[in-house]
Amino acid sequence: MVMFLFLVVALAVVVAAVTLAVVSGGERGPLPEAAPERLRDPLPPDRPVGRADVESLRFPVTPRGYRMADVDDALGRLAAELAERDARIADLESALAGARAAAHARQDRHQEGEQR
Repeated sequence: MVMFLFLVVALAVVVAAVTLAVVSGGERGPLPEAAPERLRDPLPPDRPVGRADVESLRFPVTPRGYRMADVDDALGRLAAELAERDARIADLESALAGARAAAHARQDRHQEGEQR
């Protein structure tokens, strides 16, 4: 039992020494801070975002996942473009419905003129 206790204490001391050496950096000093990796916005600034742009979008990985600012920027850009496209689609559908109604009205007037 004494030998087992000695081995457990020795293992704890070795783990603590290795941890301290890694954290303090040993003779070279502490580890330098890594510069945060920022996303170079790969989304095209001069044209609307397409499917291939979204499929090729990759975020840099950080120790705890993705940088929230990068993801928020990309999602904000995509949301704005989708809202713009939805508004444009609604305008075009409204114009199409108006054109169809006008065409039906002309056709109805033409048919009434032929019946008289």
